[in-house]
Amino acid sequence: MIVTVTLNPSVDRTVEVGGFRRGTLLRATGGQVEAGGKGINVTKALSANRVDSVAVLPVGGAEGRHLGDLLAVDGVPAVLVPVGPPTRSNVSVVEPDGTVTKVNERGGGLSEAELGAIRDAVVEQVPGAAWVVLAGSLPADVPDSSYGEAVRRLREVGVPVAVDTSGSALVEAIKNGPDLAKPNLTELESVVGRRLTTLGAVAEAARLLQGAGVDTVLASLGSDGAVLVEREGRVWHGEAGTARCSAVGAGDALLAGFLAAGAVGPDALGEALRWAAAAVSLPGSGMPGPDDIQRVQVRVRPDFAPERRLVDRD
Repeated sequence: MIVTVTLNPSVDRTVEVGGFRRGTLLRATGGQVEAGGKGINVTKALSANRVDSVAVLPVGGAEGRHLGDLLAVDGVPAVLVPVGPPTRSNVSVVEPDGTVTKVNERGGGLSEAELGAIRDAVVEQVPGAAWVVLAGSLPADVPDSSYGEAVRRLREVGVPVAVDTSGSALVEAIKNGPDLAKPNLTELESVVGRRLTTLGAVAEAARLLQGAGVDTVLASLGSDGAVLVEREGRVWHGEAGTARCSAVGAGDALLAGFLAAGAVGPDALGEALRWAAAAVSLPGSGMPGPDDIQRVQVRVRPDFAPERRLVDRD
C-alpha cells in the first residue's frame, strides 16, 4: 500500500486552446475537470495500474464536495477529512504544442485541529504501508515545517517517506531525512541556489540534497528526462521520446512509476520514465494505464555525458 498526502488539493480545470495570446478572447477547443493535487495524481496513477494506494486529503465547501464526487467517479481510493476552508480551484490552459499556462489558487489555511485530524487519518493508514508520499504545496498559513515534522514522525515509526514539494517546505522536509525527494529542475535550482544547465550539474545538486539528509534523489527534467542519484553514489540518466499533449501531472506519474517499480536502480527509473512519458501523451492531468505505458520506449544509462546541456536551459 502506498499512502499519499495532499494538504492542498484542488478541482483542476484544463482548457485546450488553438493558440495563446494575452489580452484577447480565447476559444476553447476542448477541456475537462478533474480531481487535482500531486498526491492525488500519484494515487490515480498507481490505482490505474493496479497498485494499492489511498489518498488522504482535506475537503471543504462546494468545491470540496465536487472533488469528492470526482474521486468517487474515477474510483480513486481516498480518505476525505472535512475542513472549514473551501477547496481551491486551478486552471491550466494548454496550447497545441503542449505548452501549459497555469493559474493556481493558493488554498485556504488549516487550523491546528484540522491538521491534527489529517495526521490522525494518515496514522490510521500507516500499518502495512510501503511508502507515505507527502506531495504538493502547503495551504496558506500552514507552517513550512509541516512536511518536515511529518517526515520526522513517519521515520520514527519506520515508514519510508517520499517528498515532492517546493521552496521552504522542501528545504524543511530535507532536513528531516526523507528516503526520497523528487524535485523538478526549478525546485532543485531553488534549493541549491544556482542555475543548473547540464546533467552533471543536476547530479551534483542532487548530491547536495543527499548531504543535507535525503537518501535518494529523483530529479525530473522535463524533455531532458530524469536523473536518479542513490545514496551509494550511483547515478543514472534516462529519457523517453513521445508525442507531447500535456505535461500536467507528468512528474506525479514519474514518482508513481518509480515507487511502483520498487524505487531502486535503473529498472525503477526506466519504469518511472515510461509512466511519465505516457502521461505526457494524454490530455489534461490524466494518468496512464498499462496499455499507455507499454508503448513507451526509454533509454537509461550510467555513462551519460555530464557536460550535456539541458534543453530547457539553453
